[in-house]
Amino acid sequence: MIDDDPTVHDLMARSLAREGFEVVVASGGAEGLRKAREVRPAAITLDVFMPGMDGWGVLNELKADPELAEIPVILVTISDDRKRACLLGAAEFLQKPVEPERLLAVLQRCQPDRVAGPVLVVDDDAASRDLAARVLRKHFGEVIEAGDGRTALECVARRKPGLIVLDLTMPGMNGFDFIAALRQVEDWREIPIAVLTAREVNAEERKRLSPAARILRKGDFPGVALAHEIADLLRGCQMVRHKLLEESH
Repeated sequence: MIDDDPTVHDLMARSLAREGFEVVVASGGAEGLRKAREVRPAAITLDVFMPGMDGWGVLNELKADPELAEIPVILVTISDDRKRACLLGAAEFLQKPVEPERLLAVLQRCQPDRVAGPVLVVDDDAASRDLAARVLRKHFGEVIEAGDGRTALECVARRKPGLIVLDLTMPGMNGFDFIAALRQVEDWREIPIAVLTAREVNAEERKRLSPAARILRKGDFPGVALAHEIADLLRGCQMVRHKLLEESH
């Protein structure tokens, strides 16, 4: 927790400690960076307006350090510059005053669950595929890569993935055709799909996508933000399955 206000330290630290979190506090940007390197925390809460190095400078330093860049950073501030926070890579943006329950919920979302099976990343662009694979491997475990739709189907046939991250524009079998083929096998229809694409998807094309799919724009979700979006997708799919099971009983 990086904040120059001791009242914030006391209030937030006590409420989070009651929920089982171990909290390390820093009263300024330079101290916060030093402690982040020493502790390697699971998440960082960061104020913007501090004397000396402000929160924007701290966030820049964190994201520029390969050893710290993937730590989720939650901005907790009176600032309303949410867009700047997202562009700099913040995982979440909360305006003060923040209810402890709200902060707790955000921190819990910063710990994505493992998926039931490997993550299959399907993209013909090797650089994009590698970037997504590195992020997902860190947060969700095993990752399998495929450069086109047909190769991806072969991967699914060999071993059913717990999640598919899919580009739409690929030579040969594109993302739409891949999803259509996936639907032909009953056991594959409910695999969660995160569509990660640089193109605009119109209303007609959305209808062709799996109901289990979420559409994400390439570049909008760098690093850990991509893992958070996919964790939300997985939680949503789990809730739907639980509801269907309850209705069947």
